[in-house]
This record gives sequence, C-alpha cells and structure tokens, in this order.
Amino acid sequence: MTIVQNTPEKIVIRMEANEPLANAIRRSVTEVPTLAIEEVEVFKNDSALYDEVLVHRLGLVPLKMDKGMSEKTKIEFKLVKKGPGIVYAEDLSGNGEPVFGKIPLTILGEESKIELVATAGLGKAIQHAKYLPGLCYYRHLLEINSSSKIDGLIEKSKGLMKAEKKGGKWICDLNEAVVEEIQNIDKNAVKDSSEILFVIESFGNMPAKDILIKAIEALTDNLDEFEKQFK
Repeated sequence: MTIVQNTPEKIVIRMEANEPLANAIRRSVTEVPTLAIEEVEVFKNDSALYDEVLVHRLGLVPLKMDKGMSEKTKIEFKLVKKGPGIVYAEDLSGNGEPVFGKIPLTILGEESKIELVATAGLGKAIQHAKYLPGLCYYRHLLEINSSSKIDGLIEKSKGLMKAEKKGGKWICDLNEAVVEEIQNIDKNAVKDSSEILFVIESFGNMPAKDILIKAIEALTDNLDEFEKQFK
C-alpha cells in the first residue's frame, strides 16, 4: 500500500486489489459524523426562492469542523440581509464558518429582505446526504501493452499517478478519452491491473485523511458489534 497523494483536499492510496475492503471503507464514509445545518427558523423571506428550497440549500453548505465537536455540539447562525443583491454563505454570522463563503444561496430584489436563524449539529450521511463529508471512490490501475504509438499517448497523459513502465507493459491511470485512443490503435492493449487507486475527496469540512481514519473507525466498530452477536 502506497500513499500517492495526501493533501487536506484529497488522499489517494495505491493498493493491491481488495475491492471488498475498499467498498466497505467507501460505505463507512457515510457514518463519519459531519457538521451541517439541521434546523432553520425563517422570519422573513422576500427572496426568489420558497422557504423550503432556501432551507435545503442552507443544509448543503459545508461547514468547518474542529476535533472538539461532539454529538451535543450545536452552532447557531443568523442571516439578515437587504436587497438588492446575492445572498452568499459568508453572510451567515455565528460561531461557525462555511467552508466556501461565496456559495450563492438566493437573490434579493429591490427593498427585499431575508431574516432567519439556523442551527447546525453533527449527523451522519446514512441519515441524510447533507452530512456526507466528501466523495469516496476507487478504480483499477490499467495495464497497457507498450508500442511506439501507444507510448506517446501514455507519456503525455495525466492521471492521479505517474505512469510506470515495467518491461513491455505500462501501469497507469488514464482518462476514458485516452483509453479510447489506445483501443483504436490496439483493442486488446488495455486491461485492469492487480492494483487499485482508492480516493477520498473532502468537501472541506475536515481533511481527507481524517475522513479516512474516521471511516475506518466506524467500520471497526461495526465489525466489533457484528462479532459480539456470535459470542
């Protein structure tokens, strides 16, 4: 197992193909506690959106987290703004902070006003998708036969890892367009290798590495609970 990339936004791991494990971790990401707006009290809304739509958009705004948060954590936001203009996530005031301040929420016309109070808490994506902390996916690295025409395409391509040549074959990560070009040259040149790339991309609530760690912890807890049932 090798870490190909490790930034707050994304972690990429190269590993021997173990799809059941990769899929179990992927599913466990939905059990990582994440902060999101869960209750909204709207006092005035003259915007272009119905209350229900506006509340839904507020729930999908990623919020920054810290390690001291727990199930009892509640963060209150206030939003008061007069038009004309666009209402952004950064217009929310309170003890919390949106990850991306320039997420547009709605539009206010002349003399229009919006006034509301929102409360955020921790939840899990198995309850609602707004609590999902990021994207998690995996795919096989490709094993491609080397040839003069194919080599040039691979060397110019960009993937999550640098292409490696082993004897007469390449081990690489290519996009679909390049794969199609190679298959047009030799339809039998491309096949899956024995390795996969496992990727987590954070929405910004927490670093991608923390999402991975918490997902593994959730999976471990579930396995422990499963084992108890057989004792």
